[in-house]
Amino acid sequence: MAHTDDLKIKQFLSKYVNPDVTRRDVFRVLEYYRGLHWKIEKFVFNDGTRKELINLQGTIPVPFKGNTYHIPICIWLMDTHPNNAPMCYVTPTPEMNIKVSNYVDHNGKIYLPYLHEWIPHKSDLCSLIQVMIVVFGEHPPVYARPKSGPLSMINTTPYPKQSTMPPMPMNVGQPGFPQPPQQGMSNIYPQSDLFANYPPYPTSGVNYPAPNYPNSFPYPPQSPAVTGISSGGTGTITEEHIRVSLLSAIGDKLKRRFREQFSQLQAELETLRRTQQELSNGSANLSELFAKLQMEKSQLEKNIQILQEKEVELEKEVMKLSDNQTIEVDEAVTTIAPLYKQMLNAFVEEAATEDAIYYLAEGLRSGIIDLDVFLKQVRQLSRRQFMLRALMSLCRQKAGLTS
Repeated sequence: MAHTDDLKIKQFLSKYVNPDVTRRDVFRVLEYYRGLHWKIEKFVFNDGTRKELINLQGTIPVPFKGNTYHIPICIWLMDTHPNNAPMCYVTPTPEMNIKVSNYVDHNGKIYLPYLHEWIPHKSDLCSLIQVMIVVFGEHPPVYARPKSGPLSMINTTPYPKQSTMPPMPMNVGQPGFPQPPQQGMSNIYPQSDLFANYPPYPTSGVNYPAPNYPNSFPYPPQSPAVTGISSGGTGTITEEHIRVSLLSAIGDKLKRRFREQFSQLQAELETLRRTQQELSNGSANLSELFAKLQMEKSQLEKNIQILQEKEVELEKEVMKLSDNQTIEVDEAVTTIAPLYKQMLNAFVEEAATEDAIYYLAEGLRSGIIDLDVFLKQVRQLSRRQFMLRALMSLCRQKAGLTS
């Protein structure tokens, strides 16, 4: 893929909801399937609105009865890719006709269980094309148009490996769009109720829900059409026809069993992936919890060390007291800051003032002092007591203590 193509696709996909995922999906398809190339064209919806979308068109190799045929297809990617399934068409050349089946309608619109069960961010274009190859290998979507004579099936003339494809029609091939009248096809493949249950695609370029396909999917078993393999135009069934029919039936049965086993293994793998995710989340939670416990353990060890140091200091003080050592009262109580010392001195003086007032009252009651002396002394002591209490309150506020 050239560098200029990379830049063009990247610039255009910037309009998409998931540009990186869409770009990766497109490049993987172009890498594995060289017969496909990308284009940017306008898609017309059934309400008349137009939107530029990227599409992949070209051919994909389909094995059929020992030969490889290159089937022309076109895949339109919605601007919400991969949230919504793409719209796929078979685009026959003028030398081909469309073979109507449960998987392709008369306008070339492709119906597949993979599209119906499209899972955002899990389904991808490469898997879609692989499913197309398997389905088209069982039910060819086109057959060669001879220049003269009756129409022959695709297995009579191998389709060339590469051909020039006509442009994809804008609003043809979608259920719900105005359909052109059938010309020349009604006598070959009469219209029936085969596609009556297919719902229309949405009418705008936003929110493209996957269509609700009939319950006959996925891959309904079909018996081989032995009547279409007539020999010499007589319509008789020979032993070769029966052998081919049996081989085809056995092949269909083996493919169905393989798909069932593949689906079962895929479901088991998805369960194992979910279990692995749960175990990973549990491991992360346990690691976080273990780190938290380690921090708490470290903090507890620090606290234990501090308590042990305090215990040693207390034991020393107890030993001093047990030796009957004299303790200076003034040195027993010490402060760590001048503010606390000032508050302590004020408290002591206030307590002494309270005691002096009490003893003055006792002296007045006993008649030791007269009333005038009592009132004069009490007035002075009360004024001093008020100032000391105010000083203590101010000191407590400065120290940040409760009043």
